[in-house]
Amino acid sequence: MRILGIDPGTRIVGYGLVDFRQNRQMVEKFGTFEFDATLPFSGKLLQIHSRVADLIRDVRPDGVAVEEVFVSQNAKTTLRLGHARGVILLAAASQDIPVHEYAPREIKQAVMGRGNATKAQVKWMMSQMLNIRIDDLSEDAADALAAALCHGLRQSGAAAILSRRSR
Repeated sequence: MRILGIDPGTRIVGYGLVDFRQNRQMVEKFGTFEFDATLPFSGKLLQIHSRVADLIRDVRPDGVAVEEVFVSQNAKTTLRLGHARGVILLAAASQDIPVHEYAPREIKQAVMGRGNATKAQVKWMMSQMLNIRIDDLSEDAADALAAALCHGLRQSGAAAILSRRSR
């Protein structure tokens, strides 16, 4: 099972492809897409959709795991993030790829054993679990890999084992 995790954003979108085979997780690809801050918002949405759709076409995952919107104090920021998620969901759905959505707290619980971990802690854990040099991993890509792991572990029932091991 190959799961593409996506950490949505309007300035940076993180992605990570994890292959789950024989009780092992192997990273196939990870990184970020960055978008020009001077672009009109509609232009950013078009670029997000295009880049994510191209990525899905290239890696052909069995599913996409996307982090749900984190509701912030700023309603405009939350709304814009929702728009970015929408074009990401559209990119997957238009290629008949199943989409699985997880709350940030649920993702952290699955990979860290607790739902209130910091971005730096998630990055460290992803580097350890997936054997990635921490300097090669951005926080956005780490969050995307964590979303992919969350889904894969939920599907395999291994989240409880991992949760106990990470304490």
